[in-house]
Amino acid sequence: MFDLFKKKQVSPGFNYSGIVTDMHSHIIPGIDDGAQHLNDALLMAKKFVDLGYQKVIATPHIMADYYRNTPDTINKGLDILRKGLTENKINLEVTAAAEYYLDETLEKKISQKNILTFGDQYLLFELSYINAPQNLFDFIKQMQDAGYKPVLAHPERYPYFYSSLEYYQQIKESGCLLQLNSISLSGYYGKGAKSIAEKMVTSYLVDFIGSDMHHLKHAYALEESLNMPSMKMLLTEHKLYNTLL
Repeated sequence: MFDLFKKKQVSPGFNYSGIVTDMHSHIIPGIDDGAQHLNDALLMAKKFVDLGYQKVIATPHIMADYYRNTPDTINKGLDILRKGLTENKINLEVTAAAEYYLDETLEKKISQKNILTFGDQYLLFELSYINAPQNLFDFIKQMQDAGYKPVLAHPERYPYFYSSLEYYQQIKESGCLLQLNSISLSGYYGKGAKSIAEKMVTSYLVDFIGSDMHHLKHAYALEESLNMPSMKMLLTEHKLYNTLL
């Protein structure tokens, strides 16, 4: 297992082939704010292949009163996408999990084990962009007690954490892994997200990277991120868990 974490040698002009898998995307068509139609999803899939990915884990939103996806709706959408990939001869493996919003319904889903995970029982979840959660560490423990390995999606996008890296360190120390959006390093989400993302990289706080791709604008930003020094550091020096998926 540890051999998979050996430092990878990457030359200038490199792509994402070294990590093999993108573990956060919204490529399943028509079920959230990602790809709206199958053709959109297929164009995104082609871009993933162009950038060196062999596998994509789709993670549609699940959010009370907004994106009421279930394992059934997600898997039906996955079937449609896989059929389209096959018919169009796009060589990309796609599986599905979900991106869960930390709301009042997540606790029930966890207790009922009605959860879509990826890899080794990894559970991807996101927070409000406006209000800091009061119960974050309680929820992390609940996930762990239920047998899941929590992964916090794009922590660099939550402005209430920007004042100190200590927040990120505390979250990691609680046993929660951190997933950085690759395109944050390109400045796509603004200077604040870019700055804290770079600090996370240089402090070795990143466990996963994901595209969080919703549309082709994200795909182009994903390509642009390859030119960032912090991305080169991520892909050559960090022990990213993507390689284990």
